[in-house]
Amino acid sequence: MACTLGERFRLTVFGESHGSGVGVVVDGCPPGFPLDLQRLQVDMDRRKPGQSLLTSLRKEEDKIEVLSGLYNGRTNGGPLTLFVRNTDVQSSSYSEVGIKPRPSHLDYTAHLRYKGYFDYRGGGFLSGRMTAAMVMGGGVAKQLLEQAGVEVHAYMKSIKHVTLPREPTLDEIRKNTYASAVRCPILETSPRMEEVVLEARKNGDSVGGVVEAIALGVPAGYGDPIFDSVESKLAHALFSIPAVKALEFGAGFGITQMYGSEANDQFRLIDGKIVTQTNNNGGILGGITNGMPIVLRVGFKPTASIPKPQKSVNLETLEEEEIVVKGRHDPCVAIRGVIVVENMVSAVLADVLYSVLEDLRFQNS
Repeated sequence: MACTLGERFRLTVFGESHGSGVGVVVDGCPPGFPLDLQRLQVDMDRRKPGQSLLTSLRKEEDKIEVLSGLYNGRTNGGPLTLFVRNTDVQSSSYSEVGIKPRPSHLDYTAHLRYKGYFDYRGGGFLSGRMTAAMVMGGGVAKQLLEQAGVEVHAYMKSIKHVTLPREPTLDEIRKNTYASAVRCPILETSPRMEEVVLEARKNGDSVGGVVEAIALGVPAGYGDPIFDSVESKLAHALFSIPAVKALEFGAGFGITQMYGSEANDQFRLIDGKIVTQTNNNGGILGGITNGMPIVLRVGFKPTASIPKPQKSVNLETLEEEEIVVKGRHDPCVAIRGVIVVENMVSAVLADVLYSVLEDLRFQNS
């Protein structure tokens, strides 16, 4: 198991889908930071299930409990431990999964890796439920980054074949993303995305989606190539989110269709500041930030757990059998993935920019 992310700003996640709950230990948070627990709870509320037919019908309050690291509303320099309890588990829905693995799910590989001892109920410690811990830890990072002038946002770029008709403005991203049930910043496109998700649920199926994230105000000159480049660290974190199968930066695969003269981000001098005319490289050159917005896109696969009859193999009899997955699952896991991506990008940038955060001084009030 590798449950810790980061070197200087570190998140360690713990818990299980059907255990007592899930939590995160945040190491490296500067002392004296006035953590806004209400804002952190808002992030958790954006991720929690049971809000509509567009998400899992599992209902969890996800009320954050602070177990350590906070004194009189400020971080005390020690490990910050945050926890949410599991209160709505239905383990009986997983009675078949232990012997008949779900197609495209972790059941089979975890059975092999953990020698048959894996707690498959709800996906155990590999469940999407673990993203609650990621959101809590990344939410702390996001608040810290704002103190350093860095702003991170994520939003839904596309769900199945419905995609944004244009690039959203920053104002639309800030105002509309979480006002939309599918986290779509262009509100006129939101109903079409919702229809695709609801149609999939009606048919006992699921759909995937693309989440785009941008980070503004990231200073130039940060990153540790070769193996700890900014892209490497972001990829490490983002591929740790369950159901993520694709990632691209800047123009992404589209850059392969350009000439070098089109793809190159030419340097300009504006008001004494070096910037680039375009941002096809997504704010990162040679694994180091160049001062332009970091832009990336994350591809979520359709939720693997669906109630349609599918083929599997009985691990006890080694015979092919049919499985109909029971339980409460998201028809589009990408929707709740938006806040997860946003906060995981924040966690990585807090580690990359740790020397900046370490120098922050917080006023007493």
